Amino acid sequence: MGESDLALYIHWPFCVSKCPYCDFNSHVRSHVDQDEWREALLADLAHEASLLPGRRLTSIFFGGGTPSLIPPATVAALIEAAADHWAVAPGLEITLEANPSSVEAARFGDLAAAGVNRVSLGLQALDDRTLGWLGRAHGVAESLKALSTAQSHFGRVSIDLIYARPEQSLDDWLAELERALAFGTEHVSLYQLTIEPGTQFATRFARGELVPLDPDSAALQFEATRARMAAAGLPAYETSNHARPGAESRHNLTYWRYGNYAGIGPGAHGRRDGIATARRKKPENWLRRVGEIGHGIEVEETLSGRERAQEALIMGLRLVEGVDLARIARLSGLSVEALVDDRAVARLDRQGLVTLNGGQLRVTGAGALLLDGILSEIVTA
Repeated sequence: MGESDLALYIHWPFCVSKCPYCDFNSHVRSHVDQDEWREALLADLAHEASLLPGRRLTSIFFGGGTPSLIPPATVAALIEAAADHWAVAPGLEITLEANPSSVEAARFGDLAAAGVNRVSLGLQALDDRTLGWLGRAHGVAESLKALSTAQSHFGRVSIDLIYARPEQSLDDWLAELERALAFGTEHVSLYQLTIEPGTQFATRFARGELVPLDPDSAALQFEATRARMAAAGLPAYETSNHARPGAESRHNLTYWRYGNYAGIGPGAHGRRDGIATARRKKPENWLRRVGEIGHGIEVEETLSGRERAQEALIMGLRLVEGVDLARIARLSGLSVEALVDDRAVARLDRQGLVTLNGGQLRVTGAGALLLDGILSEIVTA
């Protein structure tokens, strides 16, 4: 990853319905003026591009919300505009998140023709009862048909599943995982269920209506998941993401390796040479701001060297490869010695939770279960 390389994130905030576990910037609207939204997104993109000249674009990611609801003509227009603004790296990765419904699957051919070459499909579970509990509008049969359609149109397909669900046994999860592996996708994102503040699940949890899986059982599922995925040839390369070698998400690697990325659309965040950017979150407010001043930026904050170092460490230590401390020192202007607590690193190394070799700091498989605690100990304030 060159320091001039750039990733582009485009946020589409609309969904058909709001899932009870979701804390993303997603909204349900009865009507969306597609022409108005296309022009606003193009304007927001043009403004950000004017502040990032001379870059090489390595990936585009359409996230949401439900980006598979975007008209393919809008997707094509944004991809074309991005290629006009920046030089394009060979093999540009263009990912779009999609729900596995028959309505959205019907768009896959047109989305592929628009330039999308990778799709991330939110299966979430492989039994109808759980899908209903998760608030998903699709059933298993419909989602598997959509997956087959995706595999026929896109060269690269990723699937998402949620595990460590209430009352889920290890055997049940491993059986579900085995079924998922049979689909043959190159990339699988596996997320433990978390109760996020402000969600419907958080409300149910507060009422005692939702009892999460106990931590020990969740840890066993995490360890078993890593082992099974590695045996299947899709080892973990990040805490929750598994891929065949070479099939990792290039876009997400930009985040975890602390590269530059432009974020446009409601609520989108970006990192522009040490400046943190954030767009207005509510769709109507973002749209109004673009109409008034030509972009949706609400926050532009120059990060201190210490803040950049902390972000780079927190993001990078999620990766199995770990972080290059010398590179973070260059980005932040701090010394390598100032980045982490040497005594904490040495102690955690003795415990088999981290390793430090040749300036490369990484969290071990055993340490991955304790990542949040490890970060709080070794990342200096």
